[in-house]
Amino acid sequence: MIRISLALGAIAAVAVVFAAQAASAEDDPKFKDTARLYDTYCAQCHGLNRNGKGVNTVGLSVQPRDHSDAAAMASLPRDQMVRAIRDGGASVNKSALMPPWSSVFTDAQIEQMADYLGHVCKCGKTNQEK
Repeated sequence: MIRISLALGAIAAVAVVFAAQAASAEDDPKFKDTARLYDTYCAQCHGLNRNGKGVNTVGLSVQPRDHSDAAAMASLPRDQMVRAIRDGGASVNKSALMPPWSSVFTDAQIEQMADYLGHVCKCGKTNQEK
């Protein structure tokens, strides 16, 4: 019984840590709704920590992009990020496993998601030329 309690306590502690890390991505009120969209639609592959290590990555032939990697994200033109979100990975010569989100997100949500990714990586992508 004590072992079960200790195990449950450890699991709860890990859950709190992951929740705190995910919540930190929502630290800017401007991105609260977008962070929620990311958690709902993107985190399964890109991870709650935005590091490309989501629960759906097991068995994938291509590792999803690490949105927290400032150097890698800074090398992406913003219009390429918008196109990848809107039209899927294949539209920018990346993985076809990245689906198009244009039937789920509005154009404004797609633009905001690109800005949010700049916020996540802290690489200065927000409000760049389209």
